[in-house]
Amino acid sequence: MSKLLIIGTVAFDAIETPFGKTDKILGGSATYISLSAAQFGIYSGIVSVVGGDFPKKYLEKLNKKNINTDGIEIIEDEKTFFWSGKYHNDLNSRDTLITDLNVLANFKPIVQENFIDTDYLILGNLHPAVQMAVIKQIPVRPKLVVLDTMNFWMDNTWSELMEVIAKIDVITINDEEARQLSGEYSLVKAAQKIQEMGPKYVVIKKGEHGALLFNGENVFFAPALPLEEVFDPTGAGDTFAGGFIGHITKTGDISFENMKRAVIAGSNLASFCVEKFGTERMEYLTHEEIQKRLLQFKQLTQFDIELS
Repeated sequence: MSKLLIIGTVAFDAIETPFGKTDKILGGSATYISLSAAQFGIYSGIVSVVGGDFPKKYLEKLNKKNINTDGIEIIEDEKTFFWSGKYHNDLNSRDTLITDLNVLANFKPIVQENFIDTDYLILGNLHPAVQMAVIKQIPVRPKLVVLDTMNFWMDNTWSELMEVIAKIDVITINDEEARQLSGEYSLVKAAQKIQEMGPKYVVIKKGEHGALLFNGENVFFAPALPLEEVFDPTGAGDTFAGGFIGHITKTGDISFENMKRAVIAGSNLASFCVEKFGTERMEYLTHEEIQKRLLQFKQLTQFDIELS
């Protein structure tokens, strides 16, 4: 079985939306990525860090889904990374209320020996220096390296981010971030510029408006499933990335045609993530639910037309 290594945050979130609010709940980019990728029955491992306040039951939840947590360092006398945010009524914008880096401030990642030979690597949203430290610990380049990043790192760690981008195969960012990274307003031109930086594939996430996949002259668009209700968008992007790399890891196929399917798989899982607060929906998602919604995606995009 192919192995997937996931780098990212394992954290606490406190979320407020027009539909309610939570106290500290399980969150973090690596958490969402791993729970999403786990839907494909693959073996994955996380490299991250938490404090002594992190409940063991959360680690056990991940272990039950074939997610190896040995690479999650526990610093007993410190606190876990904490983020708090409030979403506006349209759920497309939010205010960050609290960001406590805590253990993340001095995090030095260590890749466990049994994942040094990982087949696939996904670098979740973290400081580029941490991402690069992981890349340097893996002696044989994985079959595919995927990067997720954000505008904060573009604003504050540009040169380090560029070094990481030069070493990856796929980058997943949203449309605003693609424009900032490339300096181009057109997403087609933005993708071309970004590919010149290193990645062969560029995935541009457009939230409720779907996702675009670029590779050279090839372009693919995946719609987002129209949902009656979006409850909490937190982690949707990470869930998308987890579904994308989970599908690739399971199939072992890194062709453009299979990446199309991976984009649909990611979009499908992200549509579940937003239905509950935090990771709740992803923890109890069933194979039957996933397959039923995949059929909806197929029906949404499939049509016959006569060309004259």
